[in-house]
Amino acid sequence: MLCSVISRWSTTVGSAVRAQSAPVTYGLIGLCCLIFAIGPAAGLNPAHGTGEGLLAAQQTYFARWGVVPAELFSGAPRAALTPATALFVHGSWIHLLGNMLFLYVFGAMAEERLGHLEFALFYLGCGYLALLGYAAANAGSTQTLVGASGSISAVLGAFLYLFPGARVTSLFPFLFFLPLRLPAWVVLPFWAALQWLAASRVATGPSVAYLAHLVGFSLGFLYAWVRYGRTTRVKTPAAAPEGENQP
Repeated sequence: MLCSVISRWSTTVGSAVRAQSAPVTYGLIGLCCLIFAIGPAAGLNPAHGTGEGLLAAQQTYFARWGVVPAELFSGAPRAALTPATALFVHGSWIHLLGNMLFLYVFGAMAEERLGHLEFALFYLGCGYLALLGYAAANAGSTQTLVGASGSISAVLGAFLYLFPGARVTSLFPFLFFLPLRLPAWVVLPFWAALQWLAASRVATGPSVAYLAHLVGFSLGFLYAWVRYGRTTRVKTPAAAPEGENQP
């Protein structure tokens, strides 16, 4: 996922949000990091072995807790739970850190607006549906899908609707990493467009589930639109976050 890092908030709105605790956001980050650290993908637990033994442990782990589309629609009760469990499983350090960075950046403001309980249900529900949508589009696939990208994409979609004027300092690789300070209504649709282009070109075999990103982003935006309507949007430029994008 394209990353935007908020290092500080310098406006009145941003300061208020920074002071507001976000227990669900930070709890999700902590839980995902803990699950990853004790799992075989982190390579930190010697009980999982090394070499081929570690690879076998990773494959078994992902197959158990991740989404396998061909199994999801087989009617097995256990498989129906995997779109929820897969949200807390990540395949590598880069996969984990990229997702948690996005959640840290955008989750606190979204949680402040939605409220703690609603944000938690929103995160889990949209994430489940995003992975379910990907599985439905690839019903015959035996590839395992893991990661919180569907949920975090939903957070981005809701953030776009609720805080369209929030400005993010971004680095664009194709512009020689020139830092540009742009509002969310520019940065996030651009990110969504990249996901759409990638999804349309993805080849068969192991890859990033760009379609799950698109489904999650759409669900998040639609939820915020239906739930809050035009009257609750931040119409003036909101917190002016500064940071950088990482590919």
